[in-house]
Amino acid sequence: MKAIYIAMMAVAGVVMAGQAQAADESALAKSKNCLTCHTVDKKLIGPAYKDIAAKYKASDAAMLVDKIKKGGSGVWGAVPMTANNVTDDEAKRLVTWILSQK
Repeated sequence: MKAIYIAMMAVAGVVMAGQAQAADESALAKSKNCLTCHTVDKKLIGPAYKDIAAKYKASDAAMLVDKIKKGGSGVWGAVPMTANNVTDDEAKRLVTWILSQK
């Protein structure tokens, strides 16, 4: 019985850590003004993060990091994405979070 309790607590800790990480990345997106043009589940000015996650795979992460940092145009319509003032680490964290929105 004690082993089951310990296992359940370990799983709960992992779930809570994952939720805290997601909250951190959501806060990062907000602080970098990403949520001015994007939302998680619907198109705003730019595509929804769920749509981005559906289109791209983890193997596309480096390209997406570059897109976040340098901006781009023509992939999701006529409105270009502007370059963003983020570090490589911040861009990688954002990409990981965006791709998890499936």
